[in-house]
Amino acid sequence: MSAAPGTADSAASVFHLLEPRLPSVSKPIQYVGGELNSVVKDWNCGAPTPMGQTVRWALMYPDAYEVGLPNQGVQILYEVLNERDWIVAERTYAVWPDMEKVMREDSIPQFTVDSHRPVGAFDVFGLSFSTELGYTNMLTALDLAGIPLHAADRTDEHPVVLAGGHAAFNPEPIADFVDAAVLGDGEEVVLAISEVIREWKAEGRPGGRDELLRRLAVSGGVYVPRFYDVTYGADGSIEAVVPNRPGIPFRVRKHTLMDLDAWPYPANPLVPLAETVHERFSVEIFRGCTRGCRFCQAGMITRPVRERSLSTIGAMVENGIRKSGFEEVGLLSLSSADHTEIGDLATDLADRYEGSNVSLSLPSTRVDAFNITLANEFSRNGRRSGLTFAPEGGSDRMRKVINKMVDEEDLIRTVATAYSHGWRQVKLYFMVGLPTETDDDVLQIADLAKRVIAKGREVSGRNDIRCTVSIGGFVPKPHTPFQWAAQLDHETTDERLRKLRETVRDDKKYGRAIGFRYHDGKPGIVEGLLSRGDRRVGRIIEEVWRDGGRFDGWSEHFSYDRWMASAQKALAGTGVDVEWYTTRERDYDEVLPWDHLDSGLDKDWLWSDWEDALAAADGADIEVEDCRWTPCYDCGVCPEMGTEIQIGPTGQRLLPLSVV
Repeated sequence: MSAAPGTADSAASVFHLLEPRLPSVSKPIQYVGGELNSVVKDWNCGAPTPMGQTVRWALMYPDAYEVGLPNQGVQILYEVLNERDWIVAERTYAVWPDMEKVMREDSIPQFTVDSHRPVGAFDVFGLSFSTELGYTNMLTALDLAGIPLHAADRTDEHPVVLAGGHAAFNPEPIADFVDAAVLGDGEEVVLAISEVIREWKAEGRPGGRDELLRRLAVSGGVYVPRFYDVTYGADGSIEAVVPNRPGIPFRVRKHTLMDLDAWPYPANPLVPLAETVHERFSVEIFRGCTRGCRFCQAGMITRPVRERSLSTIGAMVENGIRKSGFEEVGLLSLSSADHTEIGDLATDLADRYEGSNVSLSLPSTRVDAFNITLANEFSRNGRRSGLTFAPEGGSDRMRKVINKMVDEEDLIRTVATAYSHGWRQVKLYFMVGLPTETDDDVLQIADLAKRVIAKGREVSGRNDIRCTVSIGGFVPKPHTPFQWAAQLDHETTDERLRKLRETVRDDKKYGRAIGFRYHDGKPGIVEGLLSRGDRRVGRIIEEVWRDGGRFDGWSEHFSYDRWMASAQKALAGTGVDVEWYTTRERDYDEVLPWDHLDSGLDKDWLWSDWEDALAAADGADIEVEDCRWTPCYDCGVCPEMGTEIQIGPTGQRLLPLSVV
């Protein structure tokens, strides 16, 4: 007879089952836990509290350890939750297919890496999705954990399956599999959810699982798909999404953390045991972006801008280096050079760590925010890596369409400055498949790269100048002005990339100096299907998973043919197909699957911006400037969410550390 869920017996470590099989799988170190700064708490740590209840979270980034461990969102929530003496939070990651096989053979359930406890024994199974291509990994984890795939089949004994992260802003494709979803910043809401669960448990779990979900839903800040009915028209489009019981709100609001200085996490960064994709300590220097790039979901859904102060950033850097031993510090945000005090921050941090082994880095920099003083400060310790810029569009016309207001001369001027000051390598990031794009727009990427090389050779007097062109396929995303746009079919995407590649290679003078990295168009179509899908797409995800789909974000595991065959089977009789979700343009009156989920953005403003993009494609000179420095553009976020832009300057400076 099995132990009751939530008891110490049900949560006993499975490491004794796991350990003998570790030598038979690849990279066994990723499954053993024990990282520096990880936390192992008593299963009943909350028992002595007045409420007398422990709330237990299993947190998952649904990808391999090497991708999941550095994820800052999960690290922050792990720390925020574990700071409460009545909450247990542990981590779990997607297991590779060889480990999945071992676990199925030996009946080893999905486990946490901290204490190797079964995920099914926790109160909440929280998944953070930064990309939709992790959905099949979620189904693997649910199945291995012994949690029914469909939320409707779960009982009071099963954890609440909760989705968050950027992809949760349209959770409809996974509505059948998750019990709830949270939009926006997680720091405060995970604690609020924990309080609701603790109170419900202390009262003796009245009304069971359904009542717990109702309590979460009536707050207006947690979306519970089962409490909403979706109806479809004869043409396959959505007619309405409406609550199906009293007290459930018609719209669910996103969460916005306003005082970043009050939440200086991660304060105890996890140090991986195995090699990961980012070997550095990262500090988020501000959250949100108001540049208004029309393709950028992250910029739209994280508004408004909220900056961390220099003193908080300095303290976080100093603490993180001391507690982790990392030698590289990444100053992260959607556009880090836009921090109002980035110059002072760069100088003060460079002063503070000069002569040490600590190096500072910025992610890709906007061309119009870059200056050589800033770059020199960040490379003062002698580590001069390549510079990355993201023009996004190949032609000035395309950059006007996407509201990336950087012209070609700005870019050439910027790279000339970099090359003349000793840089040898520049990386340029572009997208293919943007709305209204033509072959010529894409081929202009080659012309731009050649001009960059020519200018670099001219100002440096050297021939070892390199430029890497990196290209991603555009995928329309919810809550952006391009949410109505048609996605480019994969055949046209691949043909444009082929022409561009040949144009670069055929140039004898510059071709060898230009590196070329790109992805073919097929994964983008699947991502587009998942990003703008409705509940019917869940059938496709399940069909793909049952056919062996795993790790779809990894090119070696991804199968386009599997997705298309599964879609044909799952959508039979619905009147819609993959093209209906991807390469079709929407109109204003169509009910979008995420219209009942409130990111704060006014739909009329988004539509107006979409119309501006189309006008810009026809030659209109329309620029939506950054509202940090201009009057409000009425996107709706600040009044709708009760928030405001929070920026400096504060007048603060960082003091030197007496001991580094």
